[in-house]
Amino acid sequence: MGRLFVVNLEGKVYSCKHCKTHLALCEDIVSKSFHCRHGKAYLFSKVVNVSSGEKEDRHMMTGLHTVADIFCVGCGSIVGWKYETAHDKNQKYKEGKSVLERFKVSGPDGSHYWVSHGAHVGGSDADDV
Repeated sequence: MGRLFVVNLEGKVYSCKHCKTHLALCEDIVSKSFHCRHGKAYLFSKVVNVSSGEKEDRHMMTGLHTVADIFCVGCGSIVGWKYETAHDKNQKYKEGKSVLERFKVSGPDGSHYWVSHGAHVGGSDADDV
């Protein structure tokens, strides 16, 4: 493995809650109306300091998508997923974009998202509703 270069972002930054590696800027949020098994998730047009896992087809709330899990390069924690292919023409806007799970990242103000008792936990991966 070669030397690891980490991009440091300036501005309102979302970072890995485990190691504080920068992942995305607030200004790159496309949607805050996504959901995952841990609660809220945000769709970003651009994320940094992540590596991608294997591509796989997943049935989500909005249909079949080819996605790859994304991992923090700082600590290896899974932080979300990237949309590779949307099989429904109405979902094509997601292609090439990434979802960060709020449960797994710190917000720009250093806050963490914690699952409330009313949130649904478990089941299959989901996306926006």
